[in-house]
Amino acid sequence: MPRARKLERITYEEMLELASVGAKVLQTRSVELAMKEKVKVQVLSSFTDAPGTLVVDEDEDMERELIAGVAYDKNEAKVTLVGVPDVPGAVARIFGPLAAANVNVDMIVQNIAKGEGMTDVTFTVPRTQLPLSLDVLEKQRGTIGFAKVLSDAAVAKVSVVGVGMRSHAGVAVTMFQALADRGINIQAITTSEIKVSVLIAEEYVELAVRVLHTAYGLDGPVEASEDTTG
Repeated sequence: MPRARKLERITYEEMLELASVGAKVLQTRSVELAMKEKVKVQVLSSFTDAPGTLVVDEDEDMERELIAGVAYDKNEAKVTLVGVPDVPGAVARIFGPLAAANVNVDMIVQNIAKGEGMTDVTFTVPRTQLPLSLDVLEKQRGTIGFAKVLSDAAVAKVSVVGVGMRSHAGVAVTMFQALADRGINIQAITTSEIKVSVLIAEEYVELAVRVLHTAYGLDGPVEASEDTTG
């Protein structure tokens, strides 16, 4: 984002969430240690002496932004199991073997049961673990009882993060509407107290990030050198 503006402060929680969903500013472990010991961290540039962003405790960030940042992760793949029996224990039979194979499952969506007592289950895994995931599932087909498996590696996760979500309604709606206005379809959604993530087609990632950046007021001023005359 060429027009991204620098934040004066960001909370430990926001930095941890941003790092976990694709922002490559700080390693998550460094932020975890700083948060545990209440040590302020300043993110500096190797190319300037200008002050950077301070990573602080939430109580110290009195003028915090509603949304601290937008991040994306292209290392995602979507898996859908079609025709899973809608019975107790079915989901455990899917994710138990994946966990045993050390597959890191992220988003999970289970559709409403169909009339014949069957449902579809969709989830995401790291793109590098897609072949392993499909192999594990195929070996468990008889135990799980699904009809077929579908996969898509051309997807990406886009997330908005901000502690302001705790006290402001409508953050998710702003995200959904901004993407809808640009014709970007949402395939899956996950949320936490300070984060909303959506799964979209990989081809729309750059557009989605730009649109959301503007929708949440994260753009900085237009540089004077930019040609705005068209």
